[in-house]
Amino acid sequence: MMQTREQIFQLTDLAQAGVATNGQPWLDALRARGRARFRAVGLPTTHDEEWRQTNLSALSKLSFAPAEAEDFESARPLQEKYSFADAASAELVFVNGHFWAAGSRLAGLPVNVRVQSLVDAMKAQPALVEQHLGRCANIDRNSFVALNTCFIRDGAVVHIGRNAAVERPIHLIFLSSASDQPTLSHPRVLVIADENCEASVVETYAGGWGVYLTNAVTELIAAEGARIDHCKVQQESIGAFHLATLSVELGRSASFISHAATTGARLSRNDLNVYLRGEGAEATLNGMVVVGGDQLADNHTLLHHEKPNCPSHELYKYVLDGRAIGVFKGKIFVQKDAQKTDSKQTSKSLLLTDEAKMYSQPALQIYADDVKCTHGSTTGPVDEEMVFYLRSRGVGLDAARHLLTYAFAADITRRIRIEPVRRLLEDYMAAQHGLPMDLRITDLGHADDRVIA
Repeated sequence: MMQTREQIFQLTDLAQAGVATNGQPWLDALRARGRARFRAVGLPTTHDEEWRQTNLSALSKLSFAPAEAEDFESARPLQEKYSFADAASAELVFVNGHFWAAGSRLAGLPVNVRVQSLVDAMKAQPALVEQHLGRCANIDRNSFVALNTCFIRDGAVVHIGRNAAVERPIHLIFLSSASDQPTLSHPRVLVIADENCEASVVETYAGGWGVYLTNAVTELIAAEGARIDHCKVQQESIGAFHLATLSVELGRSASFISHAATTGARLSRNDLNVYLRGEGAEATLNGMVVVGGDQLADNHTLLHHEKPNCPSHELYKYVLDGRAIGVFKGKIFVQKDAQKTDSKQTSKSLLLTDEAKMYSQPALQIYADDVKCTHGSTTGPVDEEMVFYLRSRGVGLDAARHLLTYAFAADITRRIRIEPVRRLLEDYMAAQHGLPMDLRITDLGHADDRVIA
């Protein structure tokens, strides 16, 4: 049975009563809009078209309490495990949605680049935050965006100034420490990239154990000529729920590259919406899902072409073991003014057992007449001919299957230019399949490789 309307109201009442506004009337109004929308629509069900394969009944049966700031030092082992250390230009750490200043590091940024907690940014740059927060994450399209907006408390603000070039990645780490009662947190990230800047931003979500809900929303606004490489790594606790939305607006000639990796959480849902609103904007979306057991991983993507001459490339790969369920729904939308659009979308899934299931639904919606758009989807087991080829050269059966599985997923990791992210994911895959930890795909590809195989 889905959560009752009264229980939903209790969640939003907590937000109204328990979150300080720091004297920001516009923030009160934004939260109130989120609260009203969530109270109106509640949690989605499988009767909703966008949630047909993702059943939230397990989530709705739990009673969550807002995650509170605990002893930050208890999160030190997780922080050290996922930290980039000196490989990052800046690293902000949040525990249960609360900024951990002592675990963060801000040295190494150019003068015209600022990375702050949301609380600090609203004090230092209130006009900038007010201008952009809530601008492109649509509370009307997604009830979890509305719920996150209702609970806005803290998060990260990244402001990359005009012509800035950040050589090392900006790393945002969101850690969850479970308690005896299921908890929920609502991280919020705002990335503002001014004209002709260049930077990479990494979001890492992780937890040690227990049942909790992470409901994350990221907004990224890239101005003319900005070049942003964004990575997201989701390695939540196996008992966790991870629901996330990333909404991106691209100005003229802006470039956005996304690498999204999902390995954790009992149930995860990622909505990635990219709006190409300036002529010549370009977007590349790469995704990797490696799950097993009873995990469910759902990715919904939207490439919304609004102006001419905007190429986009998309490749998502799933490796499903045990009774895992994968969902991919990708949509390319081309408005009538978006002539000369060149868009490619591919979803490929590898099923390691007969019990694993994959639901893939690529879609095109085109209103312009001078475009080149393609999409495709394939699902199947490990190629037995390739297994036979490896075995004929002395490789054992299990090792052959593991190598082919690794190579299938590594087609995504080799495109990641941020070395700590690539190393983390390759180590994880090697450990999952009992392969040597020094195994690497060293022939790095371009972010999109232009031709999607």
